[in-house]
Amino acid sequence: MDIASPAAPDEITILARVLGKDEGKLSVTMAKHLLTLSFSDRDTERMHELAVRNQVNDLSDREKEELLAFTKAGTLISILKSRARRVISNKAKNGRS
Repeated sequence: MDIASPAAPDEITILARVLGKDEGKLSVTMAKHLLTLSFSDRDTERMHELAVRNQVNDLSDREKEELLAFTKAGTLISILKSRARRVISNKAKNGRS
């Protein structure tokens, strides 16, 4: 019988532990800060340029890696913001200030 080993923690889980101390829970202060994060106008323009050129297969290998890095960073930011919204929502439901 194969006993599956527990999955290795992914980047999100590790980062949540870092941001939320040992319990892996984000503080309200950290949650509010995370909701302010966004890409700069320069990075947004660069992502758009890479995405458009990628549609016509006109990226170098380095540019493909750059586009993938932007994609991963965007996904990470989205997940962290989702967690942050839950923290703030739970705070409001529990009536804490």
